[in-house]
Amino acid sequence: MSRKCQICGKKAITGSSITRRGMAKKKGGVGKKTTGITKRKFYPNLQTRRVVTNGKIKEILVCVKCIRKGNLAFASRQS
Repeated sequence: MSRKCQICGKKAITGSSITRRGMAKKKGGVGKKTTGITKRKFYPNLQTRRVVTNGKIKEILVCVKCIRKGNLAFASRQS
């Protein structure tokens, strides 16, 4: 199963991790210098939830934003 919200389709996006050295001008230095840029990924906050879809209970990956919206019909735990 891919790391993707099965409701809204939110998935990982790429970005950069920037390494800097030196002291900021604001603090009395000559400024920050970039010493390296590497690729990284920003992952969504996905949670596994038991949801009722078409009368059947399924476990799906859902992002927290969708959970907070309250669009899902959660399955109750039965002992």
